[in-house]
Formats: sequence, structure tokens, C-alpha cells
Amino acid sequence: MFLVSACLLGINCKYTGDNNLDVELVNKLKKQGIVPVCPEQLGGLTTPRLPAEIQGGDGLDVLSGRAKVIRNDGVDVTEAFIKGAEETLKIAETLGLTKAILKAKSPSCGNKIIYDGSFTGKKVTGQGVTAALLTSKGIEVFSEEGY
Repeated sequence: MFLVSACLLGINCKYTGDNNLDVELVNKLKKQGIVPVCPEQLGGLTTPRLPAEIQGGDGLDVLSGRAKVIRNDGVDVTEAFIKGAEETLKIAETLGLTKAILKAKSPSCGNKIIYDGSFTGKKVTGQGVTAALLTSKGIEVFSEEGY
């Protein structure tokens, strides 16, 4: 069974109010079991919502207090991202899940590359907040691009 970003399953929880449906991924996983999650919604953020990016590092830096998650209007949403990551971890641990497929490049879910915090589309190496927390607890995190 896999923990999967809900937006990849066609659930309209993306920050724009849309989704990132990946039909091929859904077809591959449906026989194995899917547990949908949206860490940003679990953290209390609305859909739609303003875009946010990590500034000053990556998800590990956010979890350690060295970086922040900031919306494009300057509002700090770090606490919501941390809460969403913690709630996602609770779901994974409760169900005994050891693998997750999360949305690439997301400030929550990105597993290898995230946006750099400048809101210019530039990307940097690093993990989102949820991906970093899950990885730190021994859960394998993949993206839809690398599963």
C-alpha cells in the first residue's frame, strides 16, 4: 500500500484548485492500495490557496527552524506546512506504510527538487517539508516522475 499525493489521484487539492491527475500512476497502484493525502490541506490550508515556496533552504531546514515556507504575498505559512507533514506521518505510521509517492517539486511533497523560494520557476536540489519528515522516519519517498 502506498501513501500518495491526493492531487495525483485527480482530487482537486492543488493550490490552484485543480489537480495533477496521473492516470498511469493510478492504474499502476490501484491493485496495490492507495491512501490519498494532501499535507497542505491536513495542515489547515484552503484550496485554492496562494502559492508558497521554501525560503532559506529545504524541508529539512524548515523542520529544524532554519528556513520558512512563505506565500507569494509574503505571509509565513511554515506552521501549516509542518502540521501537514506531521499529520501525514501519523497516517503513514498508523497504517504501517513504508512507501510514498508524492508530487514532484512541491514545497510539501517534492522529493529531490523544489522551487528555490523566489517565485521565478527556478529549482534547487532539496525536499519539501512532508517528504523530508517522512524520509527522516524511514519512509521511502518517490515522485510521480521517478517511481
